[in-house]
Amino acid sequence: MNIIQIIPGSGGSFYCGNCLRDSKYFNALRAEGHKVTKIPMYLPLFADEHDISEVPIFYGAISTYLKQVYPIFRKAPAWFDRMLNSKPMMKLAASMAGSTNAKGLEDMTVSMLLGEEGAQKDELDHMVNWIAEHCQPDIIHISNALLLGLARRLKEKIGVPVLCTLQDEDVWIDPMQPKFQKKIWDLMHERANDVDVLVSVSDFFAGVMKKRMNLPDEKVKTIHLGVDVEDYQYVSTKGKERNVGYISRMCYKDGFDIVVDAFIELKKKPGFEDVKLIATGGSTGDDAKFNKEQRRKLKAHNLLDSLEVLPDFEGKEVNDFFKRVSLISVPVRIGEAFGMYLIESMASGVPVVQPALGAFPEIVKLSGGGVTYMPNTPQKLSETWTDLLSNPDKLEELSRKGYEGTLKKFNIHNHAKEIITLYESLKK
Repeated sequence: MNIIQIIPGSGGSFYCGNCLRDSKYFNALRAEGHKVTKIPMYLPLFADEHDISEVPIFYGAISTYLKQVYPIFRKAPAWFDRMLNSKPMMKLAASMAGSTNAKGLEDMTVSMLLGEEGAQKDELDHMVNWIAEHCQPDIIHISNALLLGLARRLKEKIGVPVLCTLQDEDVWIDPMQPKFQKKIWDLMHERANDVDVLVSVSDFFAGVMKKRMNLPDEKVKTIHLGVDVEDYQYVSTKGKERNVGYISRMCYKDGFDIVVDAFIELKKKPGFEDVKLIATGGSTGDDAKFNKEQRRKLKAHNLLDSLEVLPDFEGKEVNDFFKRVSLISVPVRIGEAFGMYLIESMASGVPVVQPALGAFPEIVKLSGGGVTYMPNTPQKLSETWTDLLSNPDKLEELSRKGYEGTLKKFNIHNHAKEIITLYESLKK
């Protein structure tokens, strides 16, 4: 089967769960013998710099923004777009403050959902024509529902089934100005009619999106995310250093300050002098002031030397990170649709400690590889860490169960077969 994945990239400046999800499926589907092509949008793909030379970046972040805000740029010559979409400019865009911030991008979000009726209609035609000429796909899979505006023209021009994944679209929409929110949800409801099925990454988020997009049950199917455990190195917690880990974008939304405050509380207690906080996942320019404040707090408690920030979070580096921590926590303030870092951690034998929000309880229950707590406060998180770090047998039990649960419940190869079965059913 010839499969197209349309994926908005992060530029590799921070841990992007959606980009990682798509990359895992790309590898697993290819391992099943299928041809898979990634079509990047906005920025280069996470960990996939080579894709810049193989496939054009469509809707380049800088040119798309300029054309939305300043209509004069819609008549710019082709060489101007090529310059804006060059590798140096894309790297600059990925590191710029606001590149991942929805505030101020309400009009662009609406325009993208309008598709062939929006300000980016020429870029849409450019993408569709390129796919039709170079790819001849059997199926097209769009990465998230904010891109549903692509679907109608894709189906008209290429005439194959189109699917769309659902994952954390609400996180993008909810910070927007209230007057735009209803309009965007209504557009997403309307444009959902242009795809054959919507695939949620968890049962929890399927319920959320059915309600918010006003979708019938039969329109949404849940297929959990997965990893290949062979990509990770299982290390038992026995004999490990008792370090606490954080792996995600280091920002307010993902609760990095909650982790820092919980760590300060933990270090006030006797018997935890050896524990360090090891963090990885990167950040954007938006997060610079926030992260400076976290360091200031640690310095005020003479704990700055107990923090280690690892700049790299791919391949060998992520395995090295997991070898050095006995548990991880990413206390996202409103929860998440899934959380790829959870199954990456458990595949490495690292138990997870998460607030009972979003899909976290669903994942912990299915895997058996962690614990949840509430309320989502530094004090409660610190208490939970204290209990686990003081009980090595419990940590070891969670480590083993998490690995086994990931192998059984979150195996990317099983889920890839599930997706192929879905693709084949749509082609009948």
